[in-house]
Parts: sequence; C-alpha cells; structure tokens
Amino acid sequence: MSDLLSRTRAAVWHPCTQMKQLEAAPPLAIARGEGPWLIDPDGRRYLDAISSWWVNLFGHCNPRINAAITDQLGKIEHVMLAGATHEPVVSLSERLGRLTGLGHAFYGSDGASATEIALKMSAHYWRNAGQAEKNGFISLKNGYHGETVGALSVTDIALFKDTYAPLLRHTVQVPTPDARLAEPGESAEACAHRCADALEAHLAEHAATTAAFIVEPLVQGAAGMAMYHPIYLQRARELCTQYQVHLIADEIAVGFGRTGTMFACEQAAVRPDFICLSKGITGGYLPLSAVQTTDAVYAAFYGDATARGFLHSHSYTGNPLACRAALAVLDIFEQDDVIAANWLKSAEYTGILAEVAAHSRVRHFRHLGMIWAFDVADATPGFANRFHRAALAQGLFIRPIGNTVYVMPPYVTGADEMRGLADGILACLVNPAV
Repeated sequence: MSDLLSRTRAAVWHPCTQMKQLEAAPPLAIARGEGPWLIDPDGRRYLDAISSWWVNLFGHCNPRINAAITDQLGKIEHVMLAGATHEPVVSLSERLGRLTGLGHAFYGSDGASATEIALKMSAHYWRNAGQAEKNGFISLKNGYHGETVGALSVTDIALFKDTYAPLLRHTVQVPTPDARLAEPGESAEACAHRCADALEAHLAEHAATTAAFIVEPLVQGAAGMAMYHPIYLQRARELCTQYQVHLIADEIAVGFGRTGTMFACEQAAVRPDFICLSKGITGGYLPLSAVQTTDAVYAAFYGDATARGFLHSHSYTGNPLACRAALAVLDIFEQDDVIAANWLKSAEYTGILAEVAAHSRVRHFRHLGMIWAFDVADATPGFANRFHRAALAQGLFIRPIGNTVYVMPPYVTGADEMRGLADGILACLVNPAV
C-alpha cells in the first residue's frame, strides 16, 4: 500500500486537494468495493458514508449494474452521437422524459458540463427568439453548480471562485432561503417567502436582460447541506413564469431519490424549464450527465440554419456503456420500489442518529430523505481534515464541508451499518483532538 501512495503522490493530481497535505495525510488507498463498503489493500473496510462524492446509489460492484455493462460491452462500447444513434441512449432519453415531464435529453459527462449546457441553451434560446439581450443569469448565494468557467460564474463559493474571478462572467446572486439563516422567530417557510420576495424585486427590475435563474432544489450541497422550505421553489416557478425567465433545476446532487422523491422538484410540485442530472444517474459507475428541457425550448432551435442549432458537443456524448448503466439504475428503482423503501429507511435511520442530534457539539441537525447533516458549534480551523482522519480510524469514509458533517450513504446501507455509523460519529465528536 505504501508503494501505491508514493506513486499517487508522484503521478496523480487529486481534485479539490492541496497536494502538499498528502504528505501528512495520505489518501485512502482502495483495492475494491462491496455494497456500501470500501476495502483497502490490507482488507480493512470503510463505510462509504458519502457515496463517493454522492454518486453511488446501490453499492459498489452491484451485480445488476455490472451485468448490464458487461452485456453492453459485447454489443458496442461507443459511437459518436453526431450522425449516429443507438438503443441505450434512445431508451434512456425516453425513460427520463417520462420521469421528469421534459424531453429531448442532451448528454454531457458530468455535473458542471450539464450546467454549462443548460446556461448556453437558455441564452441561445432567447437569441433564437429575437431577444439576445436576455443573457444574464441569477443564482442563490452560497450556491454551487460546478467548476468549469460558465458553471463557476453562477457558483457562489469563494474558495472555488475567487482565484478565477477574472475569467468569469458577471452574474447576480440573490438571498438563499437556507433555514439556518432565518431571522430570530422566523420559520423556515417565512424565511423562504422573504427570500422569494428578494428574487421578485430583482426580476421586476432586470427580467428584460435575464435568461435564467438556476437553483439547487431544496438542498444546497456545497453550502453545507443547506436545506430550505419547498415554498421557495413554488414562488420561484411562479416568478420565472411571470417575468419570462427560465427556471433551471440543478438536480445533479439531489436527484435520483436523495431528498425522498425521485427529483427534489416533485416536493414543490414544480416543473422547471431545464433539469440538470448527473452523479447518481449511473449509480456511481460511469461519467454521464443529462439536460432536459421543454418542447418550446427545443422548437426554438429547430430549423434549416445550422447556426440556429445547439452546437455543443463532446466526444463521449451519450456513451452506450454509461447509458446502459443508467438504465440499470432506473430498473432497480422500479423493480425494488426504492423510493417507498427509502421513506421507511429515512425514518428509521433518523432515529438511529438521534443521539448524534442531541450531542452538545451539534447544531442544526437536519435531514431530508436520505441526507443527514449537522454543524459542529465549536469547530476550529482544520476541523474538516481532523474529523475525516478520526472517522477513518472508526472505519468511516466521511469528508465534512467546513464545520458541517453530513452523511448520504448508498441506499443499500442497512440498519446495523447505520448504527455503526452513528457510533463512529459520536466517537469523533467526543475525541478531544477533533
């Protein structure tokens, strides 16, 4: 294992990592996975409590997803989607359309790519509609939508954004309805209404130059699993319709059951103009993202002029192997009635975490569907790294966001494993070195 670690330091540039820190805190070496477990070369097991950056839904080495990919390998591994088509991409597009109520899926490789696609498509729509001046974007304060240049322009996380500010397009951030920021005596619902009023005030003045409002529905992930009342989404939908601005739902992290419904927008009975999907779409197997939109948006690009079309692509768009993995994921959702099962698990696992919620260091314990989070009141600089290392010693793979500890394990995680997770978190909280 030491050889693997020395080789990774010499050859690999890890994401979201200050590489010098790997000298004192080396990355976790993984040899294989099994269900919700990560297993190192020496056979030690670690519960993948954050689903490997929120992507794994049904466990590592899932036999049904494995079988689908293996079957596809014997047919076609990849063909360019410009000028060709294939069964997996058509079937996946049809099924996503039935689930979301939106059509004509456009594929990318990852979440940031999906954001780029949606932003470009929205601005291009208005251009095709004769309103090229509608090219501005609004997002929420503390929001996160990816780290490519366009996606970073609508992101509001200073750590990621400040260095690249000269490269970015100006966008507007409106107040976040994060319930933790409610004023004294203000309910989560009232907080959401107050923030929606701020959105309305901005649209009333700037709708003529605004293409779209992009939002993470119900949970702002990189903001520390900031959760808010669904009335905000309802108000946002009404306002975007009133002021003729697109509503883009970034369901990259919260889609595919994470919030308790297949898509978070369902809890507000909202249909966006665009929906961005990625992360769990392939169950954590292969890079894939999708953007779906309305028939009206699609129709604005349809015509004889090539320049009127949506000229965006990458070499692996709609890769057959990734699409087959995604189809297998949707099969599991249907065949195992996963959404209904997760509602039961959510209630049971929240009970298991009750002692964590009651701990003296814990503030704002919150949960939605299969996401649990809390803030550590007395966290000092370096807390996230210290907690991460302490959790590894407990057999848990957890990476806090600032002073926020969160868990969103694979759906195949059982009650006994959740009890072990709760015990491990408590051991970290009582550790004087954390």
